[in-house]
Amino acid sequence: MKKGRIIKLTGGLYTVMNTEDGSTLNLKARGLFRHTKESPKVGDFVEYNEDFIQTIEKRENSLLRPPISNVDQAILIQSAKKPDFQFTLLDQFLLLIEHEDILPVIVINKIDLLEEEELKKIKDALAYYEDYYDVYYVSAKQGIGVDALPEVFEGKVSVFAGQTGAGKSSLLNALDASLDLETNEISKALGRGKHTTRHTELIPLFGGLIADTPGFSKLDFSHIDEEEVAHCFVDFFKRSSDCKFRECKHINEPKCAVKEALKKGEILKERYEDYLYIMSMVKEGKNKR
Repeated sequence: MKKGRIIKLTGGLYTVMNTEDGSTLNLKARGLFRHTKESPKVGDFVEYNEDFIQTIEKRENSLLRPPISNVDQAILIQSAKKPDFQFTLLDQFLLLIEHEDILPVIVINKIDLLEEEELKKIKDALAYYEDYYDVYYVSAKQGIGVDALPEVFEGKVSVFAGQTGAGKSSLLNALDASLDLETNEISKALGRGKHTTRHTELIPLFGGLIADTPGFSKLDFSHIDEEEVAHCFVDFFKRSSDCKFRECKHINEPKCAVKEALKKGEILKERYEDYLYIMSMVKEGKNKR
């Protein structure tokens, strides 16, 4: 039995790269996986023979959307404009990534579409996030800020994730033109991007592996509990030890350190509002079930 890593999934065929010699094979998974809830994903370490993937090794982490496992960091691509930047969407992505114990890196793309004052407004608000995350401002189209990114990927498995139309494929092309990944313009009628990446693939780049993944606009929180939301907001969790109640949800509880920090302006009002919104979605989802 050989060992390898799944680096691509297209049309039911998994491309497996041998961990010893780097050779690849296109394989199907054993029929056994159809009877379990665990199907192979890009990023999985597996055992295989010449015909099938036989077993999946234990995962370090796993994302539902994009469907990938065993990654070190998530490069969260947010568009500055077309589609417009949304703090709510950023906070939702951060929650999903933090929930899987994956390091988030924030990249704001398309800054060339902003007036100077518009960009300053976004940077001023994101200065709060820079206490917890690395934040980069780039224009894939004009190559602005792209030179700072290669060192981010070295020695790591990175997944690109973000809203449809944020320019994930364009940014990868700007980093390495030889990739020649398909891109598409924003739909004027819908005001959002068209899906261009239709499969997930790990690409060797800058001494690491980078995944280009299908964009998506709907985020799924069905696997997350209310208590976990509080834990995954890192700035809230940092203060939670000072709350009166151990499992404080930072909503209606008295002597809540998070709400006190909010009153003092130490937590962004918009960030707390996003937290309440996500908590309501999680609670509603649990009630439906």
